[in-house]
Amino acid sequence: MLITGLVSVTFRQLSVEEIGELAAECGLQAVEWGADVHVPPGDFAAARRALDTGLKVAAYGSYYRAGVTDRAELPAILETAAELDAPLVRVWAGTSGSEDAERGPVIEALQHAVEHADAMGTKIALEYHRNTLTDTLDSTVQLLEEVPGVVPYWQPRGGQDVFSAVHEVRTLEPVTAHVFSWGPGGGKDRLPLAARKDMWRPVLTELARDGIDRNALLEFVVNDDPDLFRQDAKALLSYIRTS
Repeated sequence: MLITGLVSVTFRQLSVEEIGELAAECGLQAVEWGADVHVPPGDFAAARRALDTGLKVAAYGSYYRAGVTDRAELPAILETAAELDAPLVRVWAGTSGSEDAERGPVIEALQHAVEHADAMGTKIALEYHRNTLTDTLDSTVQLLEEVPGVVPYWQPRGGQDVFSAVHEVRTLEPVTAHVFSWGPGGGKDRLPLAARKDMWRPVLTELARDGIDRNALLEFVVNDDPDLFRQDAKALLSYIRTS
């Protein structure tokens, strides 16, 4: 089953309470709470405000860079995730692409994070992103084999074709998809979600194919506009109903 929601950093300008109100108004079920603005590591009061919205916690969206971030920062991240009862903690696989990075330090740091996350009752999830070891499908698959216990996210590239998008989702079986539409210009070329109906309907169908719970979380709205977000949420829900 697909669980619809949003990534809270889509609206860094809104409060935790406003994020909750917007998501509920749009008929969404869950939020990935960001660690940079809405629920900073160690801010348990903010975590409780997030829980008070009544929305499901899809994940805790940290900016922990495995192999780069000081490991002393990890305990506060995991403790905050525990306060949220977050099933996933999103991290990043380093700061360099797979052609340039030394895999060893990233792998070892991820293994360390997985071990400690397991003890806290959560899982480490990898952002699928350029300039990290998850910048290609092949490198991501390799990393998942190298670090048992870590799970993948997925998000599209700017202007991505339908075939490769569905192939990536089918291969990775991600726990979460960040849902947005970009043109060939990437993040500087944001589009309404409806502009890539051709891609999102088959991708969401693939995500739902095996009946396992997965998150479909909206992100990167045109002009960071809540009214345009409402339109994207309506489109997302319509795709899921007809997938």
